Parts: sequence; C-alpha cells; structure tokens
Amino acid sequence: MTASVRIAAAQYPIGEPDSFASWQGKVGQWVGDAAAQGAQILVFPEYAAMELAAIDRSTASDLHASLRAVVALGPRIDAHYADLARQFGVVLLGGTRPFGQEDGQVVNRATLYMPDGQTAYQDKIMMTRFERESWDIKGGKSLRVFRTSLGMLGISTCYDIEFPMIARAQAKAGAQAILCPSCTDSLQGYHRVRIGAQARALENQIFVAQAPTVGMAPWSPALDENYGAAGLFVPPDGDSPDDGVVAIGTEGQGAWVMADADLARVNRWRTEGAVRPFAHWPEQYCGAIASDLPVEVVPLD
Repeated sequence: MTASVRIAAAQYPIGEPDSFASWQGKVGQWVGDAAAQGAQILVFPEYAAMELAAIDRSTASDLHASLRAVVALGPRIDAHYADLARQFGVVLLGGTRPFGQEDGQVVNRATLYMPDGQTAYQDKIMMTRFERESWDIKGGKSLRVFRTSLGMLGISTCYDIEFPMIARAQAKAGAQAILCPSCTDSLQGYHRVRIGAQARALENQIFVAQAPTVGMAPWSPALDENYGAAGLFVPPDGDSPDDGVVAIGTEGQGAWVMADADLARVNRWRTEGAVRPFAHWPEQYCGAIASDLPVEVVPLD
C-alpha cells in the first residue's frame, strides 16, 4: 500500500453542455489536467453530473424532469468516468448523481472508479431540507470504506460530513482519508461543510478532502448558485499546518486544488500526537456504551 498519494479536489464550475459529447470532453480535460500534475486520487463534487440536464432545453428548467433525465443517463455517465479512470490510471470519485433504485426511490450516489475497471459506491446518508422537501431524494442505509492500493478511503457527501458519527464509523473501519464532495448554494452552506470537514479531521486524526461545485447556472433549478473552495484538511498537530489547512483554493474559481498526503501520518497522529482524540473518543460518554454504526469494508486493491 502506497503511503503518500497526491489528492486532487475539484472546484468544478457548473456549465451548460449542449450534448453528452461536450460534457465528456469537459470532464476528460479536467481528468487529464489533474493526471498530468501527478494526481492519483481525484474528487469531483456533489451533483456535478446534474449539469447534464442542460442537454435537453425543453426540460432543463423543470427540477423533477431534470432529475429524471440525469437518472436515465446514469449508465453512460458511469461508462465515461470508468474509461477515464482506466485511461489515466487514477482513482476517480465521479461527480455524484441521482440514482434510481429498483423500488423507484432515488438516492444521491457517489461512485468510485478504479484504474482496473472496478467500481464501488457510497450513497449519501443525510438529506438536506432541499433534498427531502423538494427533490424527494432518499438517504442511504449503509456505510462503506474502500480498501485501495493507495490507502483506505471513506466518502461523506456534503451534509454527511456535518454529522460526527458517520466519519467516526468510517475512521474506526480503517479509513485514512475521507472524500467529501459538496454542493452548496451559499457561502454559509460552504462554511458549514468546511467546518464539518475540519472538525472530522481533528476528531479522527485523518485527512479530509472537500470538492465543491462553483459558479452560477441560472438555467438550472438544482444548481443555480454554487459557492465554495476545495481544500485538504488535517488535524493541526505535530508537523501539520497550524490551522490544519494543507491546501485551499480561491472561492468561486474553477480549478484543481491538490496536495500530497502521507497517509502513514494518520497512525503517527493517533499514537504520537500532542492530543489523542481518536483514542480518547469513548471517554466522552462518561461510562455509557455508545452504539457503533456498521461499516462494510470493500476491497478494491
């Protein structure tokens, strides 16, 4: 298992593609640019795939019609991301998308694409008010961590990262880095997610990478306003930055934000750090027994 990896988090500008081919070209250019800079793990944002709703101008302005359109494009989206992961030899977290289940319910699915063609997914657990009340998106029911040749990875999508027990369960199951694709329509929303990401890095003594959508898309009822900056966060301890920010982008600008992550530091933080919150976590319950969330470990190495 490789100890040090280069993680690239996308500040991904929502566009208005006029065809599936033009979207393929855009995403392909982004992946190629990151790979050319040595990135090994690439993180696209939450709901980035929703820009594909622009292809059909007759339904693009209708929230539920645009959701159905992107659900229908799911197999083609998967195929393109999988091809890019193979072509460039990267571990790729594609932009999350609405995924239609057999029972007719729709979830927000983040899919991980491996260089050898394997794929695995994590459905978002916690739904925001917008997803619950307007989109009718359902929350996922299970947590996973992914064992890859680059390290153990967890995925906490946007609002998920604001809930400590989700990341705690992933960390206990072995995650060394948590990937956090996000999509927020205000700076307050962005900072809620960023504060959550930094808190989870602190509590679990772990790497957290946040990748947001950025830019304005007035044609879309789903992605009309997008604010944020991509970042890689760690616990502020030892040789880490004093503020725990390894890398941060310029808010609102389309760009990759990347940094090298020595995943072996997770064990050093937990055993040699000035504080040991990961080990001391159970003490906060004052003797009470806290239930653990079950987490499936998915081997992809």
